[in-house]
Amino acid sequence: MAESTNAVKARNDRYNKYVETVTPKTSIPKALFHSFVVGGITCMIGQGIGDIVMLISPSMPKDMVSNITSMILVTVAILLTGLGVFDVIARQGGAGSFLPITGFANAMASASMEFKTEGLIFGTSVKLFSVVGPVVVNGIVWSSVAGLLNLWIMGM
Repeated sequence: MAESTNAVKARNDRYNKYVETVTPKTSIPKALFHSFVVGGITCMIGQGIGDIVMLISPSMPKDMVSNITSMILVTVAILLTGLGVFDVIARQGGAGSFLPITGFANAMASASMEFKTEGLIFGTSVKLFSVVGPVVVNGIVWSSVAGLLNLWIMGM
């Protein structure tokens, strides 16, 4: 029994050493910088789109401008995902590419593209909404919790 335990431990040690040698070394400051830059550029592009929409239609309400801007950003992110460009951006930008609304659009498009061989309904459509469901549920639950906490604190 002790021999098999030692053999397992030796095997695990060899495996851990192997993993350390093949795992790419990342610099946390460099990753944070890239994330900040990519997220910032994404937000600047969104602001630019909103400004252009306001120039085209100055009488449009600001909430409508925000909606149109979001739709354009989502559409562009889905197109970039389909063309394989978003993956390149994500490799460089890390969380900066996934935190804005474009990351959500990428997650939806990637999931639906992965299962397109299953068909339009049971593949693409089902996987598209399998990502949306948990996000919507979590959004509703946690915003409700935040609202209740706010009421409770304000009532004190």
